Amino acid sequence: MRRRDLLSCVGASMGAIVAAALLGCESAAPRSDPRPPGARSDQGQGKTTPWREVAFAPDKEWAESGRVAYRVAEGKPLLLALHGAGEHARGLVPGALGWRDDYALDRGEGRLRAPPLTSADFESYVTPQRLVELNDSLAKQPFEGLSVACPFTPRAQTLEAAKRWASWLERTLLPRLRDEAGLPANVKLGIDGVSMGGRLALLLGLGRPDLFDSVGALQPALAVEEVSVFVELAVLSQRARSAPLRLVTSEGDPFREAIQALADGLLHRSVEHRLLVTPGPHDYAWNRGPGSLEMLLWHDRVLRGRSSV
Repeated sequence: MRRRDLLSCVGASMGAIVAAALLGCESAAPRSDPRPPGARSDQGQGKTTPWREVAFAPDKEWAESGRVAYRVAEGKPLLLALHGAGEHARGLVPGALGWRDDYALDRGEGRLRAPPLTSADFESYVTPQRLVELNDSLAKQPFEGLSVACPFTPRAQTLEAAKRWASWLERTLLPRLRDEAGLPANVKLGIDGVSMGGRLALLLGLGRPDLFDSVGALQPALAVEEVSVFVELAVLSQRARSAPLRLVTSEGDPFREAIQALADGLLHRSVEHRLLVTPGPHDYAWNRGPGSLEMLLWHDRVLRGRSSV
């Protein structure tokens, strides 16, 4: 498939499909967590650096207001973590703080720094075998940590829109972080996200292989009908540059069928990737457990050129 055809496929005829796929964590599946979004029982646990926030006015690169919450650790690779549709609906500030306030990112990093991990750290959504694998890996190679930037995630549903936002990230957000936080120009850069954010992470990471050194997606909001388009995009991306790619879903994820079909398609086309299927639903508790922990540890490994687990 030619690149122009691919852009057309992603940008057109996906209206109803994408609308259905972009249900947020709250509406895609029942939320088992009784705490409302923003209720932070983990505040102060495992923090290593303070969070800062920056607001952005609309500009010629991206005609919408923006915001990013970030914490930078000197000398660490940078991970861009994208939130889901629920946080988008709540606005710029809650959205940018979604990974900190709703998905317990600080708690997850704190636990990775102080293994062994337990089932409770995963909100019980982990198999005994996976727990052994992760703890064995941490015993052999301690978690080193990442700088993390969590931008307010737009509803950039198509490849064309995602590339426009990627241009804004490259020309506006990343230079601002370099200026304010002292990030080096050649910092290793990963992209990941959950649900709506997972979908956009794939569009960004595969659509701009020159920009990202690792690409992950947690329960990405995909429809089975568009899987072939993402497979072709991944093939084109790998030809340009082969960055580590991982997909994560769960047994109760409403997007599991599409994610499995994507993994099968990637395997058929010999695109290197990893697929992880965990226990659990598509909700905030999963984000705080497997979502945060698996995302942080995988990017910590692959952005340093080490074997993932």
